[in-house]
Amino acid sequence: MVRNLRKLLRLPPGPVVLDGYDPRATPGAPGGKERTKAALATDGPLLADLQERLYAEANTQEGPRSDRRLLLVLQGMDTSGKDGTVKHVIGAMDPQGSAITSFKAPTEEELAHDFLWRIRNRLPGAGLVGIFNRSHYEDVVIVRVHDLVSPQVWGGRYDQINAFEAELTAAGLTIVKVFLNISYEEQRRRLLARLDDPRKHWKFNPADLTERRHWSAYQLAYEAALERCNTDTAPWYVVPADRKWYRNWAVGRLLIETLTEMKPAFPQPDLDLPVLRAELTPPA
Repeated sequence: MVRNLRKLLRLPPGPVVLDGYDPRATPGAPGGKERTKAALATDGPLLADLQERLYAEANTQEGPRSDRRLLLVLQGMDTSGKDGTVKHVIGAMDPQGSAITSFKAPTEEELAHDFLWRIRNRLPGAGLVGIFNRSHYEDVVIVRVHDLVSPQVWGGRYDQINAFEAELTAAGLTIVKVFLNISYEEQRRRLLARLDDPRKHWKFNPADLTERRHWSAYQLAYEAALERCNTDTAPWYVVPADRKWYRNWAVGRLLIETLTEMKPAFPQPDLDLPVLRAELTPPA
């Protein structure tokens, strides 16, 4: 197993051609399906421990509190597994220390503001791990595919996003941006699976078929977003997403490696332990 998965999955600088990334690949996996799923289960407690340490830093009762926080940004085509990643990976963490936001089409109130306004409003607080299921990148992807704003408008947003993310990282936010790379054929299989299972009919949206007709346009829009917004402070990671078991393990490992590098630590308040224990010890 490759120890530094971030290095392996990090998008290199330069032009991006998604056809060059195999959606069924399993780079760095500890083995096949069963071994990788077992590794995911083993990683759960480690991820939870790291998250608890980060949360404790910001919520200590004594001493200076940390402003550090982490944000996982999930982007990808329909059925690429954004919801599944949240369920299997983020589910290992304490809900008290995490904040999940699923961004849908903007409301009238949100449209009345700058496109980053609603993003700022949902950023994780100090000590939290935030998860964005879709994000500000919708405003350079879907708006481009469907001509919702002019090319001059969405074209200017790349630099705005880079400046925004640089501002956030300077203020103590660590950003992990993940593009879940799914194939056209795997998307077809997953959409059919939703139709075949009555329990998943609620997840099927006929509009998904309309969006599927724009596959090539979406690929181009994502390639541009990945290339233009792949910075040293907020790089992109491309995670092969055709194999769900690999996708879940890989995103979990990216978070573990990032948090490990952050080195969150439990605060050490000045407690007189003998006195406190004696106070809690019943008389003989």
